[in-house]
Amino acid sequence: MSDYSLRPMEAPDREEVIRMMREFYASEAVLSNGSEEIFNNDVDACVSDNPFASGYVFTREDGSICGYSMLAHSFSTEYGRPVIWVEDLFIEEEARGRGLGAALFDLVNEKYPDHIHRLEVEETNLRAIRTYTKKGFEALRYAEMIRKPENK
Repeated sequence: MSDYSLRPMEAPDREEVIRMMREFYASEAVLSNGSEEIFNNDVDACVSDNPFASGYVFTREDGSICGYSMLAHSFSTEYGRPVIWVEDLFIEEEARGRGLGAALFDLVNEKYPDHIHRLEVEETNLRAIRTYTKKGFEALRYAEMIRKPENK
């Protein structure tokens, strides 16, 4: 990762992060398509003092952004501990395989050593599954369900 770095997301990163979010949410890695409203809300949460979200960007040596990640903070009554959800992890194709994902997981381990770390992954995304397994993640054997609030 010597030619790349990882830093907290900042407000000026919005345009580039949202461009990548459009690509990520249009891919087979995500079940929903997202929306401009959702993308903007997510970035707002990551760059503010919102206690439930934080964001990071991967940058090249020249400072340009080549990926992003968003983390969600919650609590698990099942484990009796705080939880960090790796909600989004997107790295542009040319920067993949260079240790950026591993650097994010190292940061999460360092910053949140006593938290449960969770993420979702499409079963067909074998490359991501291999990366997550190497970092100590294991598959759960139950389905997640969702109920969304009605639009008002």
